Amino acid sequence: MPIPINMLKSQETKRGLSEDPSLNDIVNYYFNKAAPLCEEETVKTLRTGTYEQSMKMIRGTLGVVKPCNDILTISFPIRRESGAIETVTGFRSQHSHHRTPTKGGLRFSKSVTVEDINSLAKINSFTSALIDVPFGGAKAGIKLNPNDYSERELEKIVRRFTVELAKRGFMGPGIDVLGPDLGTGEQEMNWIADTYRNTVGSNDLNAAACVTGKSQMMGGIHARESTPGKGLFLAAETFLNDADFMKKIRMIPGPFGKKIIVQGFGNLGLHVCRYFHRAGASIIGVMEKDCSIYNADGIDPKLLEDHVIATGSIGGFSGAESTDRNLLHEPCDILIPCAIEKAINHETARNVKAKMIVEGANCALTPLAYEMLLENSVLVIPDILANAGSVTSSYFEWLKNMRHVSFGRLTFKYTKEANEHLLNSVQTSIESLFDTDCPIVPTPEFETSMSGASEKDFVNSGLYYTVLGTSETLRDVTKKLDLGLDVRTASYVLALRKIMTTYSAAGYTFT
Repeated sequence: MPIPINMLKSQETKRGLSEDPSLNDIVNYYFNKAAPLCEEETVKTLRTGTYEQSMKMIRGTLGVVKPCNDILTISFPIRRESGAIETVTGFRSQHSHHRTPTKGGLRFSKSVTVEDINSLAKINSFTSALIDVPFGGAKAGIKLNPNDYSERELEKIVRRFTVELAKRGFMGPGIDVLGPDLGTGEQEMNWIADTYRNTVGSNDLNAAACVTGKSQMMGGIHARESTPGKGLFLAAETFLNDADFMKKIRMIPGPFGKKIIVQGFGNLGLHVCRYFHRAGASIIGVMEKDCSIYNADGIDPKLLEDHVIATGSIGGFSGAESTDRNLLHEPCDILIPCAIEKAINHETARNVKAKMIVEGANCALTPLAYEMLLENSVLVIPDILANAGSVTSSYFEWLKNMRHVSFGRLTFKYTKEANEHLLNSVQTSIESLFDTDCPIVPTPEFETSMSGASEKDFVNSGLYYTVLGTSETLRDVTKKLDLGLDVRTASYVLALRKIMTTYSAAGYTFT
């Protein structure tokens, strides 16, 4: 989609297309690019009086959606193990309350700013709306490098931050739900859940639902580690299997045989490699902050994972050669940045030889790089779709905690007995018809699933339904709006329309 002339004149657009835009500039750029299309599409279905009256309401609602609703900055002291007193600063941003609770992760980063947190909260709102998960977007950050603190010090910081959020009304199962993000994981989420349950949420029956990403012992959900990677793969696969899109980028449909380079081999990068490898693709390059490895014949993700567990680094892996080359510039079919924001800027984009990019990290491409790649007929699967897997699994964990029962637990015995009765009925009918013994033996596959779906099965099934359904809808909307390869603009149009539909149905309180 070409950039509208009136948009080119705005200061926000100029900042978005600058060589080093902030995360806020990036999100606002994509928002502003999608807004005119969103207005024209929405006015067809949300008519409230004349065309002019409808457009006033729609533009007003877009004005409501653009900024963050609530922003909290917290500073508090901690005593280091050395005896020194240090002040810790953290942020929590709630972008939109069109759906509640708001939902977003907590990150540790020395460079995090309140502006970054606001921008990431917006992205969470758009992702949730896009995949029909009933959350508003939020995000939290604490300004620190976790490597500079002991585990005990980090625990004190996380627990204090939890109390500060909760007593200010920025936490609760129906209010605002945290989750893991950059620099945080299962352990930090367990501390948050325990702190909330034993303080502000001590009388809250649903206290465990105040945070997702917990260990299973604390109410977490099966398959949480793999769902972000699987969600990214499913989103990419939908477009890879579409002949029209593949024709535009001159690539054979399907993931089989595709050569892939992945930036980042953390939890997301590992599982992305796994799923593409299982689909017959070849992982030819992996990039990490300390080194990069390359093998034109393909890298086995399981062997690389074992090496990383043993050594802590991808360096020295016998199944590939270490290289000083920038693998972002290497020829490949699909490039998947899963590490940092703004990994691909305008200078990198000039040398990108991939035909397709899947944005595993939020804002992995700057707007200027994105527009350059569109002009070069590169298909980009945007972050707000590629990250749908993690949001979906968070939603299922939240539902599990609110229901106080794991998925599949109530139907286990009934389903098993129903299937046994079915086999016995078939056996009795055949024996009666032929007047001979004819034992019916289930196949190993059927015997495994006779007891019904496990929690892992439920999560995977829901993930397939959510991500595939959204990806197919987005694919069709991109074609309907005649956007060519501009899937990102279509995703913003679709997400904004869903948010505005919610506001239209609910109205505005006290206006």
